[in-house]
Amino acid sequence: MHIYIDHAATTPCDKRVVEAMLPFFTQEFGNADSQHFYGRDTANAVANARDTIADLIGCKSNELYFTGSGTEADNWALKGAALHNRAKGNHIIISSIEHHAILNAADWLENNGFKVTRLPVDATGLVNAADLEKAIDDKTTLVSVMYVNNEVGTIQPIRELAAVAHAHGALFHSDCVQAMPYIKINVKDLGIDLLSMSAHKFYGPKGVGALYIRNGIKLDKLICGGGQERSQRGGTTNTPLVVGMAKALQIATEEMAENNAKIALLCNRFIDRVIAEIPYVRFNGNRTSCVPSIANFSFEFIEGEGILMLMDRNGVAVSSGSACSSGSLDPSHVLLAMGVPIEVSHGSIRFSFGKDNTMEEVDYAVNILVDTISKLRAMSPLFNLKTGGTYNV
Repeated sequence: MHIYIDHAATTPCDKRVVEAMLPFFTQEFGNADSQHFYGRDTANAVANARDTIADLIGCKSNELYFTGSGTEADNWALKGAALHNRAKGNHIIISSIEHHAILNAADWLENNGFKVTRLPVDATGLVNAADLEKAIDDKTTLVSVMYVNNEVGTIQPIRELAAVAHAHGALFHSDCVQAMPYIKINVKDLGIDLLSMSAHKFYGPKGVGALYIRNGIKLDKLICGGGQERSQRGGTTNTPLVVGMAKALQIATEEMAENNAKIALLCNRFIDRVIAEIPYVRFNGNRTSCVPSIANFSFEFIEGEGILMLMDRNGVAVSSGSACSSGSLDPSHVLLAMGVPIEVSHGSIRFSFGKDNTMEEVDYAVNILVDTISKLRAMSPLFNLKTGGTYNV
C-alpha cells in the first residue's frame, strides 16, 4: 500500500484539469502573443483563464499577472514593491514564519540596504496585530504576512493586519499559496494589495502561479523580456498551464465545502489517534484557526528524518517540514518561532491530507506511525533515560 499524506508539498493534478490542458499541448499550440489566428486562439484561452481566476478572487482581470511559480510571485511582490517605493521608505515587515520565498527575498533586500522587521508569533503560530502596530513606522512601505502557514496550517487574521498596514500608508501582501484550496478569498474584502498563488497546491499543474497587483500599484519588474503580461513580466505565456490553473481553481472553489468537510474528518481522526496512542508527543499549531488538512507533531527523543524514512519504507509519504527545505538538517524556523524547544523541533513531522485520502489510509498511517515511533525510541538513549534506564554512550 502506498499512501500520500504530503498535500501541503504538492497535490496530484485533477484529471479534469489534465483534460482541459491537453488540447493546448497539441492542436492549440500557438504563441498567445502571435498576431495570426493560431495566436489569437490561444490568447483567447489565456484571457478566459485570467477572467476565471480574477472572478474567483474578487479582482479585475487586468490586476492578475501569471508567473512561473508562487516563489516568483512572492519575490516579485516583495522586491518589486520595496524597490519601487524606496524613495518613500526603506522598511518592510514580514512575519517570522513566512515561506522561504519571502524569507530569502527579505534577506536579499536587507543585504541591499533595506531594514526588515520580522514579527513574532504566539505558541500556535498566530501573528498579533498589536505587534504589527508596534513595529510599523512612517518608513514602512510594505507588510507581508502569509494567509496560511505551510508547516502548521495556522490561519492569520489577514483583514486585521491589512487594516493596520493601510492605516500607516503601507501596502499589504499575502502569500496565499497554502490557503487557496481551503479558503474562499476576496482580495477587496480582505484589503489585500498584492497576493501570490501557485496552481500545484490546489490540484493544478506545477510550474505556474500568479500575482494579483491592485490597480494603481507600481512594482519594479522582476523578469525583463518582451511585452508579455502587459509588459510587466517577460517570457512566453505557458498557455496549457494557465488554462489548467484556472480550471483547477474553479473546481477547488466549487467543491471547497465538500472537500473541507471530508478532509477535516480524516485529519481530526488522525490527530485524535496520535495524541491518544503515542506518549511524549506535541501538537504544533492552532486547532481553532487552521485549515482542515495539516497536522504537525513533534515526537520527543527521536529525529524527524528517521521517522520520515521508516514511514516511507512502509509506504506512507509524509514530510519533516516544508518541502522547499526538506534537504536541510536545520530545525524548522516556524517551530522555533512558536517556542518549540530546538531538541523537540528536530523530531517533527508534517502530515497533510487531501481530498482523495480515505479513513482506511488514515488508520493504516497511524498504525505505521505508532510502530515507527516505538522502534526509534527503543534505540534512543534519551528515551531510555526518560523512562527509567541509564544513559550509556
